[in-house]
Amino acid sequence: MGLGAEEARIRVEPVVPIPENESAIADAAKGILEALLSLMGVAASVVPGAKPFVKGEGEATAPIAFDIKGDDLGILIGRRGQTLSCLQYIVRLIVGHQTEAWVPIIIDVEEYKQRRYEALQALAWRIAEQVKAEQAPFTLEPMSAYERRIIHLALAEHPDVTTQSIGEGEARKVVILPKEQ
Repeated sequence: MGLGAEEARIRVEPVVPIPENESAIADAAKGILEALLSLMGVAASVVPGAKPFVKGEGEATAPIAFDIKGDDLGILIGRRGQTLSCLQYIVRLIVGHQTEAWVPIIIDVEEYKQRRYEALQALAWRIAEQVKAEQAPFTLEPMSAYERRIIHLALAEHPDVTTQSIGEGEARKVVILPKEQ
């Protein structure tokens, strides 16, 4: 692997599939989410959510989705959805630890992710048309991996532009480039 002078030894273990009782896992995840919201002092209700809009190529199981409903829930979304992303991560960790299985869980607040998804797709197409007209690359602001993926998938079939990610860590950005003729 190019690290030091010795051969590397890697152990790979398969991910444990989701047990048959998916509804029990969904109920546990809902209970955990409600408990966290209560501990945070947020008055909201957790309802089953719509399935995700961005499809994964290698997803073996459909994710468990929840939508949080209530008044003034901006605190749960945070700047650019960072708080929501962290809440989703914590719930996944707790459920994974309790069930000893990796369970894809998606948490949304008042359909924020749906609106953000649509806004990013519209942005991608608008910038793609600008890049096509000017024949000059355009670099978007730093985005999470999830949001970069939305941009890449939105423009994957575009005939005149291509996309690539540049940068490292939280400064990673999408660049929209004109295709070579």
